[in-house]
Amino acid sequence: MFNRRFFLGDNSLTVSITSFLLLLAAPVHSAAPINNPAVGWDHLWHEVIIDITIIGVIFSLITLYFMYKYRRRHPDQEGNPPQMSTAMAIGWAIIPVFIFMADDFYLAANGWQLWNNYRQVPANRMEIKLESGMYSWDYTYPNGVETQNELRVPAGKPIMLRMTSRDTLHSHYIPDFRVKEDSMPGRVTYLWFYPTEPGEHIVSCGEYCGIMHSYMVGKVIVMPKEEFNQWYNQEAAKLAKTGAAKEA
Repeated sequence: MFNRRFFLGDNSLTVSITSFLLLLAAPVHSAAPINNPAVGWDHLWHEVIIDITIIGVIFSLITLYFMYKYRRRHPDQEGNPPQMSTAMAIGWAIIPVFIFMADDFYLAANGWQLWNNYRQVPANRMEIKLESGMYSWDYTYPNGVETQNELRVPAGKPIMLRMTSRDTLHSHYIPDFRVKEDSMPGRVTYLWFYPTEPGEHIVSCGEYCGIMHSYMVGKVIVMPKEEFNQWYNQEAAKLAKTGAAKEA
């Protein structure tokens, strides 16, 4: 009986030590890096500008060459274009199209890939509710604090807006972060952005929503993390104090 207990205890000890060693040997997974969508959109836009410039230069050079080579030498000269077979005519029409369309398809594929990546919102985000209306942006933080036309956020934290509208169609547009998404009645949409440095950024409505559409502006204030936490806690304390006063 003593020996049986001894071996059972020894086996349990072995299992515990083995489990501990496996935990030590297990790889440590750090937080996934945040893929800033603004950087991706800027890179894609630069590629588009470069490609359009190269295509424009090529077409311009070809046009100038043809204008020089086939120019009229004297006023009475009549053109004598070379005769092309059907295969040559089709080839000269289709091959250049396929060459340049291949570049267009490449850029389009990169755009779709970037869009799919953008829709994957980081898990460590801060979610803020937004209700748009004629003519203001009303933000509600997780602790119940409400602001209007002024969105304060901490630097280094992905921000996600869950949006709806109380009247008509609006579009929350933050040019500096390259994000724009519609907010509409009866539906919840979202956008997210990644503020990395303190500063102020304009918010505007990108969808015509009424006669005062141009006045529907706001700003994003990116604050250092410590300053934001201080402001966040102070506003929460004010909110709690106001609620207690109303109950009393």
